Amino acid sequence: MRLKKTYSYALWSAVYLTLLSVCIASISYFIISKHLGIFTILISILALFIISFLIIQYRAEHFIYRRLKKLYKEVSILNINDLTRDSATTDIDKLSKSMQKFVEGQRLEIKNLTERDSFRRDFLGNVAHELKTPLFTVQGYILTLIEGAINDKQIRMKYLDRANKGVERLVAVIKDLDMIAKLENEGTKLNIEVFNLLELIQNVFDLFEMKAKKRNISLKFDKIYEFPVFVKGDIEKIEQVLINLVVNSIKYGKPNGTTFVGVESYNDKKFILKVIDNGEGIKKEHLPRLFERFYRVDQSRSREQGGSGLGLSIVKHIVEAHGNTILLKSTYGEGSEFSFTIDKAL
Repeated sequence: MRLKKTYSYALWSAVYLTLLSVCIASISYFIISKHLGIFTILISILALFIISFLIIQYRAEHFIYRRLKKLYKEVSILNINDLTRDSATTDIDKLSKSMQKFVEGQRLEIKNLTERDSFRRDFLGNVAHELKTPLFTVQGYILTLIEGAINDKQIRMKYLDRANKGVERLVAVIKDLDMIAKLENEGTKLNIEVFNLLELIQNVFDLFEMKAKKRNISLKFDKIYEFPVFVKGDIEKIEQVLINLVVNSIKYGKPNGTTFVGVESYNDKKFILKVIDNGEGIKKEHLPRLFERFYRVDQSRSREQGGSGLGLSIVKHIVEAHGNTILLKSTYGEGSEFSFTIDKAL
């Protein structure tokens, strides 16, 4: 049975000190004490103390140095050239701090890997669900038509129309998946130019005027703007951001409500654009995850309203690609305010 390293160290240290004590005691008793008496005993005790101290210090340095040297070889974050025999006993604090830092880094890495794995599972599950629902819908209508319903013109047109909506839903999901894959893997290639932000907002209002009227929602500026607001950015991608935010405000706004869009100065270099609705709002527990891919606050209502579930994730990627920030404030039951910063055309 092998002794523990500390026991071995203590055992040999005890052996060396015992032999030393016997030698000094023998010399003191048989030789020196006959000539010098009690004074020699005191000198011997002092000599024993000094020599014992030196032996223990040497042994401790040797023992700790060997252990540290092995650790330095095994732990990649430590450089063995930084370790010297003289500094071995004082290097414990440094080693402890290095190991703590290393362990903390490993802990964070494990946490990140766990979160990524969880995110990957959720993502695959969500993609499967988003594609499965319209696919089964289309398949169901087509099978019904094949089994004989195609002979009834009224049913045929109704089922073909519903199948077409399912296909449109599939196309929307695939297009958004393709867009977000490009944003994440290839980076966002921006065509920066100066444009009038108010004009772009009005274009988006005109584009979705009919969609808003179907839910009796008004699209308005928050005030009358006397002068143009010129900004720098990729006009097509900023339009995509506006479209996604305005469409969301229409989907989740209260009937007979209003969506206000406004622009104001954020600082010397940036404006902030706000899209404010008086809809149902969002509960606090959902806010941190709202920009995740496929995350939905209300699963059934969200799918009833349509969309791929990737809109806000795309918004976040585009805004951050411009070096800007997306912000969200919401009070459940009162409404939401999505806003993002955009560079001024200085």
